[in-house]
Amino acid sequence: MAYSDLLMSKIEFPIQNETVSVVIPVFNGERYLREALDSVLSQTYTALEVLVVDDASTDATPTILQQYGERIRTIRLERNQGAAVARNTALESAKGRYIAFLDSDDVWSPDKLRLQWTLLRDKGAAFCYTGFERMEESGALRNDRLPFQDKVTYQQLLRNTLIATSTVLLDRNVLGDFRMPLMRSGQDYATWLQLLRKTDAAYGLPDVLMRYRVGKRSLSSGKWKSIGQVWYVQTRLEHIPAVEAALHTFCFCLNAFKKHYHSFFI
Repeated sequence: MAYSDLLMSKIEFPIQNETVSVVIPVFNGERYLREALDSVLSQTYTALEVLVVDDASTDATPTILQQYGERIRTIRLERNQGAAVARNTALESAKGRYIAFLDSDDVWSPDKLRLQWTLLRDKGAAFCYTGFERMEESGALRNDRLPFQDKVTYQQLLRNTLIATSTVLLDRNVLGDFRMPLMRSGQDYATWLQLLRKTDAAYGLPDVLMRYRVGKRSLSSGKWKSIGQVWYVQTRLEHIPAVEAALHTFCFCLNAFKKHYHSFFI
């Protein structure tokens, strides 16, 4: 499937509601899924549509989802296809004006969506993200601080991955319908670049409104994979010349190093 084919509109715009469609892909997520779902259903912003795509789980995930009944909409894939396909499946069914993403092992603070919706309304913006903190598999918070930038443009994102997927809120009335590139990983970074070409910037709330679980995510191999993803996205999807992409990738590496060791220098 061509990259441009992923941008085909599936619904009529503008969307005449203030609903947030929450997109949650899950594969064998029995250990943390309830915590993630409860954090969504506890939001003080209540105009919600919760879309969970079960990516052919083989554990107790389907049973857990059944226990939530009509509070969520569940879509089950017959074979495992990865997060991009799962998220795109949810996007095809989403009815809300706004889109928020949550990984099935991450957790939101109760006011996350309300504060973000307010920011988008007050700024007339279409794309926002929040601060977050990292936690271990056990849920214990890490004693570190992460750098935060209150505004990110397309050019800035080429050199630094500043936006965590589970912090994002998007207004489709401005950005239009969209799909994530069909990559096994890195599809979120590619999508933010795609969307930032349609608006001036993504705006950040410094409030820590998401907890990101890092225990199961490899730090060393993940960093090298991220570098390869940045190169691929910029040269193959964004069609940036190789020399310019190499400079961006070098800056990405430098910023990743600063981010990883940030807590040692404050």
